[in-house]
Amino acid sequence: MEQTIQLSDHFGYRRLIRFTIPSILMMIFTSIYGVVDGFFVSNFVGKTSFAAVNFIMPFLMITGAMGFMFGTGGSALIAKIMGEGKKEKAQKIFSLLIMATIICGIVIGAISIIFLRPVAVFLGARGEMLEECIIYGRIILVALPFLMLQYAFSSLAVTAEKPKLGLIVTVTAGVINMVGDALFMAVFQWGIAGAAMASALGQIVGGIIPLIYFVRKNTSRLRIVRPEWDGRALLRICTNGCSELMSNISMSVVGMLYNTQLMKYAGEDGVAAYGTIMYVNFIFIAIFIGYATGVAPVISYHYGAGNTKELKSLLKKSSALILISSALMFGISELMAKPLAGIFVGYDAALLEMTAHGFSIYAVSFIFAGIAIFGSAFFTALNDGLTSAVISFLRTLLFECASVMILPLILGLNGIWCSIVVAEFMAVVVTLIFLVVKRKKYGYW
Repeated sequence: MEQTIQLSDHFGYRRLIRFTIPSILMMIFTSIYGVVDGFFVSNFVGKTSFAAVNFIMPFLMITGAMGFMFGTGGSALIAKIMGEGKKEKAQKIFSLLIMATIICGIVIGAISIIFLRPVAVFLGARGEMLEECIIYGRIILVALPFLMLQYAFSSLAVTAEKPKLGLIVTVTAGVINMVGDALFMAVFQWGIAGAAMASALGQIVGGIIPLIYFVRKNTSRLRIVRPEWDGRALLRICTNGCSELMSNISMSVVGMLYNTQLMKYAGEDGVAAYGTIMYVNFIFIAIFIGYATGVAPVISYHYGAGNTKELKSLLKKSSALILISSALMFGISELMAKPLAGIFVGYDAALLEMTAHGFSIYAVSFIFAGIAIFGSAFFTALNDGLTSAVISFLRTLLFECASVMILPLILGLNGIWCSIVVAEFMAVVVTLIFLVVKRKKYGYW
């Protein structure tokens, strides 16, 4: 029987990969079932509906972003407290965190449903695409509390030393989503409403399963008990996790800006092309995010335990793994640009050519993205939310917004595809500066 890996262990390359693989697979699978959604909408409902889903998706991602904040910020604090040997305190904060996630999900979901139409109009949706955005968005928002729980548990399950739980939940939710896509769109022909119902059903399952697991007596290091109010702990969680909140909100805002620029330079075809690139991008970036999610509680634990030797080892090994992965991703994406684009838009030769060309430029960003993603997660794990937030803010908002506004003026449509490359490169420079400046404070170098 394979020995269970604990946060307190020494992590060589083999153990590090074994422990983070479930989180990586979880993120990849999440991205894949998002891709399946796109495939069914594009091929069974049509180009306008496909553009509508991609147009409103950034706003929907913003509404669920607090789930990431609670999950990553909470995991860092809880793992640190566990490293300090305070098990009972960790349980109570964990329980308070889950209650806060549910309440926020209900409130944000209700407000978002009410204001969805004016938001879509403000962003520029018109006519048939506007109505499709409203139908899709309102159905998805009904399941928002469950989606936020799923996001939070994806990190917290790793802290509980149950990384495979997150993978099992994600696979189950994803299979339900994909089966729903096939049934509701291909068989029942419910159109974009069917796509939304399939996604919402998967999200509900993804939130309920881990909630039931942690409410019951289990073999993990965490269990939901009667929570006690701890405003200071919640503030620390929100402050520390704000980088992930910022990252998700920023990506959504940037997505809206991309859509606006693409409507200006290439019309609905540009939005559809960008949506296709994003589906493929999510799969590649999921590897970096999954690794960061998996390794973060280990870093937090050893930081709480004062084990600087292990921190140095984790940073060195993580850097090597990310650099190797970055090179492989870039090579694969350049070779597969056209075949991957063809999965979604192979029915339209001009759109296929635009998408493949855009992706071949966009793929250069994979060389740099992993370093900045891990750097932000590394500082979150050290409970340095401010540094993490600065990296995320610069990477996902300032650098990208500036690039996508300025470069098209010089390079036209190619400037939009190039903007992510410039932004990721600048983010790497900032990340390396912070790693050098903070090395003595945390003792990881």
